[in-house]
Amino acid sequence: MADVISRPLAEIADALRERRLSARELVEAAIARHQRFGERLHAYSLWAPDRARESAAAADMAFAAGAIAGPLQGVPISIKDLFAAEGFPCFAGSSRRLPADPWEKDGPVVAGLRRQLGVIMGKTHMVEFAFGGTGLNSHWGAPRNPWDASAHRSPGGSSSGAGVSLLEGSALLALGSDTAGSVRIPASMTGNVGLKVTLGRWSTDGVVPLSRSFDTPGLLARSVADAAYGFAALDPAVGDAGRFLAKTGAATLDGVRIAVDDPLLWQDCDPGIAEAAKGAVDTLAREGAVLRTMALPEAAGAYAVFREGGVSAVELRSFLDQELPEWLAQLDPIIAPALRNAETLSAREYLARLGRLNALARSAAPRFDGIDVIASPTLCITPPLLSQIGDAQSYLDANRRIVRNTVAVNYLGLCGITLPVGLDRAGMPVGLQLIAPAWAEERLLAIALAAERVLGRAAERLGTPPALAS
Repeated sequence: MADVISRPLAEIADALRERRLSARELVEAAIARHQRFGERLHAYSLWAPDRARESAAAADMAFAAGAIAGPLQGVPISIKDLFAAEGFPCFAGSSRRLPADPWEKDGPVVAGLRRQLGVIMGKTHMVEFAFGGTGLNSHWGAPRNPWDASAHRSPGGSSSGAGVSLLEGSALLALGSDTAGSVRIPASMTGNVGLKVTLGRWSTDGVVPLSRSFDTPGLLARSVADAAYGFAALDPAVGDAGRFLAKTGAATLDGVRIAVDDPLLWQDCDPGIAEAAKGAVDTLAREGAVLRTMALPEAAGAYAVFREGGVSAVELRSFLDQELPEWLAQLDPIIAPALRNAETLSAREYLARLGRLNALARSAAPRFDGIDVIASPTLCITPPLLSQIGDAQSYLDANRRIVRNTVAVNYLGLCGITLPVGLDRAGMPVGLQLIAPAWAEERLLAIALAAERVLGRAAERLGTPPALAS
């Protein structure tokens, strides 16, 4: 298969099952892409080509014996370095290796892809302990966003290497985590698709915690079609993945009710962002979607709690105090001030914030009674130059803007997806965020897939990232 890496994941999986393509050939193509771009892009904290070759050989042996272990058999996948995985050290973006017990034992999500003989290519870079959306990491450095070939711009965070691994072609799916947007942010900034599932839908066992109240594993992919494939493969509740994909793929936009114009989510965007997102929504309306003007005031309420300090800092500080106290003195200086300040937050205020968020979530849920999804720009900000956010205050200011449109999905107990719809005036990707009620991932993916068929995939709509063009 010519240029096999660029093919849709479902086509690649069919070729593997039918033995028109071997897992070893696929993995070697992924390794070659990393050899070409990896040193420049810096996606991985641990690159493991020899282990990947061994996993590919096992997948090929199973195919040769007529054994199909699952939809991800032989598929190259990257995993964020806060997922525990047997045989892989775990740093969670910190300067020290975390204890092997429990952080080098497969959790449920990683075990699920291993049971299917998926191929782990390596562990991707992240913000230390997932605390931030910029991608900065003073210990390891930040991956480069391939959409700017001349300057080092944010790749998004905290799953900073995940989207970059997809663009360079060394992985066809990427595991990330999302607490305030850490899957959707890097997906949007790199022109990929990012799926944030409902809290509790996927287990966080074996995932180094940032906020036990809001952490969710998530998935980054090159297209909505690939994301739907990955979701069906990994989600325990889907059952028959083939039936799910057939049903999802048959959905249309006819009569889909899309709410727009929330005053927080659509205002004060950097040049070209709201315009690209609005143009995409208008295209969906011309293809049968019904636009509804509706505000989600709870989004502003949730963002206000985040600006006050949210709950992540105190929950991460609690985890470190109990499990990794030696790490406190060596924290990235960019994030250390917020974690030091968490010492002063009273239990009373912490519980009050959780109470406010629970009330906002209850208030937000009925707003979906008359709509299917809420649409907005995924981010209101062009990926910033990392040289401009290298101190704690500028980092904090940028991070607040980066999560403005994403954090409400987490705090209000919803699910969401971002898909690329254009470029802003700086030539950086713009994501369209679709937000759905809790436990509505199947409907959300069906709508997003119908939207992708109308709008086109990233390669068709955005072109080739400049750093990958040479």
